[in-house]
Amino acid sequence: MVDLEQLADEHAAKAAAGPHGRSAHLVLHDGVLRQTVIALTAGTSLDEHNAPAAASIQVLRGRVSLTIAGRLQELSAGRLEAIPQERHGLLAHVDSVVLLTAVTV
Repeated sequence: MVDLEQLADEHAAKAAAGPHGRSAHLVLHDGVLRQTVIALTAGTSLDEHNAPAAASIQVLRGRVSLTIAGRLQELSAGRLEAIPQERHGLLAHVDSVVLLTAVTV
């Protein structure tokens, strides 16, 4: 069983100590399903990239924005949001940890 709080603590600490302000851990890889904990320090972003076949993001702590076609969609702790089928990025407004769920083909 995976303890998401423990993983969030661990990767938030790694992100804070790391030179790039981020840390990630693949929690689950089952066929086409992948779940990844991603920690970002305040002001850190993931550059725009293509969307997988299907994906969602759940904010475990902090406040982030999905960046989609030049607009920001702000998400705070507790929010679960589908990731649209277009190029997108992620920006942490404060130290944050998210759970990314993706289906790849």
